[in-house]
Amino acid sequence: MTTVATPAGHDELRGIVGKHFIYTYANGWRYEMYVKNAGTIDYRIHSGMVGGRWVRDQRVDLVRLGEDVYKVSWSEPTGTSVSVTVLPGSRRLHGVIFFPRWVHEHPERTVCFQNDHLARMAAYREAGPTYPVHVVPEFAEITFLEDRGPDDESVIAVGPADLPEGYADRVN
Repeated sequence: MTTVATPAGHDELRGIVGKHFIYTYANGWRYEMYVKNAGTIDYRIHSGMVGGRWVRDQRVDLVRLGEDVYKVSWSEPTGTSVSVTVLPGSRRLHGVIFFPRWVHEHPERTVCFQNDHLARMAAYREAGPTYPVHVVPEFAEITFLEDRGPDDESVIAVGPADLPEGYADRVN
């Protein structure tokens, strides 16, 4: 049987839209994502190469690949591209992050609330270097998962540094 990706916006996305989850990659990096709607996510990075970074209203390509299998993909103003396959029912995911060379060499430049620094991120991207790309493919365990419904602006409203102690360590 061939699985066909479902275009964003269909009822087939109800298993992922509105989901808020914290996940830890096998390399120890901890991330958080809120699938705000069929075309937008918010996220925070709690640890890892760019820990402390957070973004709201990131435009994404979201598709359902099969029963309880979703792919969320996007390209950032930094030039970083990301593709994450999420299996909410299994509480697992696989992500591949494609960091341009400048981010790999200077990750601290991206540690901010990106939305307030779009011009600066674009300037860094244009200055480069972009190649060779640093590719990070990792499996992750979803340690915290909840349904917040679509378009809830309160889910990811502050940066990682402004969260209560132990926030990202929650498990359910």
